[in-house]
Amino acid sequence: MTETLKGRHIVVTGGTGALGGAVVGRLLEQGAICHVPNAHAAAPQHFPFAAHENVMLAHNVDLSDSAKVEAFYAQVPALWGSVHLAGGFAAAPVEKIESASFAEMMDTNARTTFLCSRAAIRSMLESGTAGRIVNVTARAGLDLRRGAGMVAYAASKAAVAAMTVAMAEELKAEGILVNAVAPSTLDTPANRADMPDADFTRWVSLEAAAEAIAYLASPANQAMSGTLVPLYGRA
Repeated sequence: MTETLKGRHIVVTGGTGALGGAVVGRLLEQGAICHVPNAHAAAPQHFPFAAHENVMLAHNVDLSDSAKVEAFYAQVPALWGSVHLAGGFAAAPVEKIESASFAEMMDTNARTTFLCSRAAIRSMLESGTAGRIVNVTARAGLDLRRGAGMVAYAASKAAVAAMTVAMAEELKAEGILVNAVAPSTLDTPANRADMPDADFTRWVSLEAAAEAIAYLASPANQAMSGTLVPLYGRA
């Protein structure tokens, strides 16, 4: 009988966001215990699982701060999986990208993914857990020509893709499976507001993305590692 996520501890960074809420909801449906780091002093009002008995919120956690990341992961018991949804987006012509803006994209997307992956891997190696790590790159991080007009973002997401594959290769003997999803445009309220004239039916639903992520983080995924899963919908 296939093992399930029931009772397993999973970190979900960015768990209070639009995609994060969908992922946390799907993991809870499967019986997981979700540990959600939050950069602020309280959870945003729109997060529907703040009072859920299987959601452990930790506030004022800066995921670009190595010490805070290590401290957060140190208090997660029996870590099984770590899902890294935290990130950001910026678009600008290359000649208008300031050095600080480029650094911010690398910090927000690549650095946070590295620090959280490293902390999760340290925990899994220490406990001997053949766990799961799921990152989020982007279509522009795989199909680099789509990075035109968003060079800093594409570079940071390409770094996430590279780290994912390299970590998967490094950890395969330990049984730790490392994968990433690569969405095109997610159907979120923010994206609808920013692009009101777009055909939303061509975008990737949050439910579809959450389902893919939950599978990669589950014991049901017994062989996929080093995979960059395109979630392009009809885009």
